[in-house]
Amino acid sequence: MALFLLLVLVAMVLGIIGVAAEGLGYLLAIGIVLFVADVAFFVARGARRARRRSVR
Repeated sequence: MALFLLLVLVAMVLGIIGVAAEGLGYLLAIGIVLFVADVAFFVARGARRARRRSVR
């Protein structure tokens, strides 16, 4: 969970820098891609955990 939050924070910082600094739009794109990949990984990990639980 800590890694997820750290990557979300890094994505937000890159996005803010990309928007604020003129000519650094690629940082915004990297931040968006990192955020989407992080959320997709978190959802996939949660789905895998939910499947593994046995019903008693």
